[in-house]
Amino acid sequence: MLDTLDPLILARIQFGFTVAFHIVFPAFSIGLASFLAVLEGLWLATGRQVFMDLFKYWLKIFAIAFAMGVVSGLVMSYQFGTNWSVFSDKTGPVLGPMMAYEVLSAFFLEAGFLGVMLFGMSKVGPRLHFAATLMVAFGTFFSAFWILSVNSWMQTPTGYGTNAAGQFVPLDWWAIVFNPSFPYRLVHMVLAAYLTTALVVGAVGAWHLLRDRTNPAAQTMFSMAMWMAAVVAPVQILAGDAHGLNTLEHQPAKVMAMEGHFQSHPDGAPLVLFGLPDQEAGTIRYAVEIPKLSSLVLKHSFDAPLAGLDSLPRTDWPPVPIVFWSFRVMVGLGLLMLLLGTLSLLARWRGALYRWSPLHRFAVAMGPAGFVAVLAGWITTEVGRQPYTVYGLLRTAHSASPLHGPAVAASLTAFVVIYFSVFAMGVFYILRLMAQPPHAGESGIEPGAPIRTAGITPAPSVDPDRALQPAE
Repeated sequence: MLDTLDPLILARIQFGFTVAFHIVFPAFSIGLASFLAVLEGLWLATGRQVFMDLFKYWLKIFAIAFAMGVVSGLVMSYQFGTNWSVFSDKTGPVLGPMMAYEVLSAFFLEAGFLGVMLFGMSKVGPRLHFAATLMVAFGTFFSAFWILSVNSWMQTPTGYGTNAAGQFVPLDWWAIVFNPSFPYRLVHMVLAAYLTTALVVGAVGAWHLLRDRTNPAAQTMFSMAMWMAAVVAPVQILAGDAHGLNTLEHQPAKVMAMEGHFQSHPDGAPLVLFGLPDQEAGTIRYAVEIPKLSSLVLKHSFDAPLAGLDSLPRTDWPPVPIVFWSFRVMVGLGLLMLLLGTLSLLARWRGALYRWSPLHRFAVAMGPAGFVAVLAGWITTEVGRQPYTVYGLLRTAHSASPLHGPAVAASLTAFVVIYFSVFAMGVFYILRLMAQPPHAGESGIEPGAPIRTAGITPAPSVDPDRALQPAE
């Protein structure tokens, strides 16, 4: 029976599974690193102990989330050589150097200063420690820069040529790195990371305010998170709209799937709010729609014509039901984030930010919303690119390694078992840390003694009497 399994589908499921686990951790750590930098900067500027207490409180959580992100990211790179060796061969001359740039710049920057950030507060002084925190925060952003450049090139490839072996080769690195969709994708993803972190911080603050409204650390983190939600949520909606217009220009089939436009509309397309996409029949069943509003949103005119999937060969259609619903999940959660930020401004204006229990319960419920929205956005982006890995140039069916179904099924099963066991424990520990209320005099993760390295004993530094004496 295993011989009947489609190795291409299994390879896609495996990569999608590992990416889904990985992406939530960088989305959190990018925003949290910047939040930590802001907290430490405010502490240096004001001297208020509450900022340092919050810094130490969230530093422990950041360390775990960052480590889980690194580990889950390493696994993905191996799949390029196992399940997607043809893709690696074809795109390696273009994408390989950019992945190397990410390691040599962003990852080395993070790794170089992370130890100082985690363990060096009492060793290097507050200002140098703040510089290390800034470098880690910049490193997380720089890492996102390179990864999103790689992904964006796969969506909107430019600056390349092909050699005799059929490989993509670089002709213009500026055009490759700063390809047409990259600026929009970078802004959209970084704002999503900040919103994700704000919602988590806001949920933790609200959780503790529901138990003790007088906790100053909980008040401070909740207030800062709500400011972020109130400011960034509307900006993210505008950035998403600009990104959508860019996608319409370069990947029209993806937008057709997002909007549910199976048929072309020469006199203005409706905005389909809900419905059941039927890809086989090429229609949206039980559609709830607003006439001509999609043309207004995408073309800024009620009567602007919009092409549908019927203008493309069926072999070039993405999986419409998945893209249609993932897009609506992302947009719906974005509107709820906007509502949360608006309600927080109302509560702040009424002087009830720390007393309005319904707002706190809403914030707690919205805690995971950023992660779900990031996953929904990633699904929209990647599934909407199908049936291509490099849009319009290299099909997914032509990118996979020549593997048999049982081999991919075995590795997929191993990934599922290991990921759900190992990462579930990590997430459980993070939630336990979040359940602890922040308090004055947070200890952070400063070690009490030197950490032992293989082959080196710290005994002399711990007990001077045990120091080795020169031979007589």
